[in-house]
Amino acid sequence: MAEESGKELIEKLVSVRRVAKVVKGGKNFSFSALMVVGDGQGNVGYATGKAREVPEAIKKATRKAQDAMVHLALREGRTLHHPVKFKLGAGRVVILPANPGTGLIAGGAMRAVLEAAGVQDVVGKAVGSRTPHSLLRATIAALQTILSPRQMAQKRRKSVSFILGKRPSQSDAPKKENENE
Repeated sequence: MAEESGKELIEKLVSVRRVAKVVKGGKNFSFSALMVVGDGQGNVGYATGKAREVPEAIKKATRKAQDAMVHLALREGRTLHHPVKFKLGAGRVVILPANPGTGLIAGGAMRAVLEAAGVQDVVGKAVGSRTPHSLLRATIAALQTILSPRQMAQKRRKSVSFILGKRPSQSDAPKKENENE
């Protein structure tokens, strides 16, 4: 599906489940689809859709996921600014930034979120529940807690160089006279 600006969105189907509602005459079956949608540039969203047929459930979930997209702060457009451990409900995730060329080392629902967001170099681990819905919620919440150095500096009322721990280089320091003379 295309967005208004003409960019193609990345759509990942995480799970499809058959659900049943027991009624007086028997069971009514429908399908539940869990979708992740992203633009590959740090925007990602997820949603679930239910319908009598699988394609209709996927369409509903995709539409809802596009409306629920959030922006994530990425470093160099490929990895995270800092490691994050996060717990939300039953889902626990650990996500670590990685060097260029490492690739995307994560599985299941976490991998779908990171691919749709455009993250290229990261190591992720699901600790505890691996239920797709719990992992999606925990992963997106964890990624939203990541702050760029600029955001952190603004929050702490410090300079970006202070946050990054940069010290003045030798060429910037005042030159000392020779102490032996």
